Amino acid sequence: MPQRHVPLPTGPLTGRRTPLRRVAAQACAALNQALDLLPLGRWLHRRIRRGLQLSELELRLRRPAPGLDGLRIAFVSDVHAGSFMDAGDLHAIFESVAAANPDLVLFGGDLINTRERELLHYREPLRLLRPALGMFAVPGNHDLFWGRDLGLWSAFLEDQGVTVLCNRGVRIARGGTSLWLCGVDDLTEGSPDLRLALDGRRDGEATVLLSHHPDFFFEAAAADVDLTLSGHTHGGQIRLFGRAPIHHSRFGYEQGWFQEADCSLYVGRGVGVTLLPIRIDARPEVPIVTVRCPVATGDERTGTAAREAGVGSGLAT
Repeated sequence: MPQRHVPLPTGPLTGRRTPLRRVAAQACAALNQALDLLPLGRWLHRRIRRGLQLSELELRLRRPAPGLDGLRIAFVSDVHAGSFMDAGDLHAIFESVAAANPDLVLFGGDLINTRERELLHYREPLRLLRPALGMFAVPGNHDLFWGRDLGLWSAFLEDQGVTVLCNRGVRIARGGTSLWLCGVDDLTEGSPDLRLALDGRRDGEATVLLSHHPDFFFEAAAADVDLTLSGHTHGGQIRLFGRAPIHHSRFGYEQGWFQEADCSLYVGRGVGVTLLPIRIDARPEVPIVTVRCPVATGDERTGTAAREAGVGSGLAT
């Protein structure tokens, strides 16, 4: 279990939302809605969506897990539905995700912008996604805009077939091998608990963690988590001369791959925007991660078979 805990973000843009910041965020949301009615706003909006990149990536596991070889994971984060993003946009995005034929679809938080009713944009588009091993989600700071009560947010997603992993995990079984898939609450607005998320993980079991905020990798790497998937940063959203003027990670986890010891973090750029429908040098992204596994030796194959006897395919209870 982890021997260190990630320091909480602080500051006007990265810390917990204060009443003043909440009012400012509501004003920004109102500006979003007004801009989206203007021809220029709609043009910028469509331009962003057309730039969506499905990044084909590979994760090489450290230990043999032959049943997981070829597993495809789609990671959808920072949609901010309601902020230049409606049901029609989600329909087009999810069509592209479905065409990539993922086995798992994982939602990395900030599904909505400021209002729970923005979840209704997802009702029809989610029907396009039918991954063989299911859909899972964790909350982001915008999902917790009005407080820590995720009741309506979670109930809606569960009704649409999306399992919420807020400080908990599930075992995914595929080809006689298992994967521990888990998630934590948001780092700034929630109460993430990695100990609870990993409760039930077997020794040496391949592990994927969903955490909206990438700084949680500081804690996950100490707990031997193979892959952490995060968003939150939008890749900077606006990058000038290769740098983002606004930083959301004290460790510099802005976008792409990061490594600590044998543990990996991927920070996706997300698909949506906040404040303005502008992305510069930070294209919207849905990473598609394909798992690759080392070949087991004879002794390892025998041990693995003994440990995982009876594991089938799908969600293990």
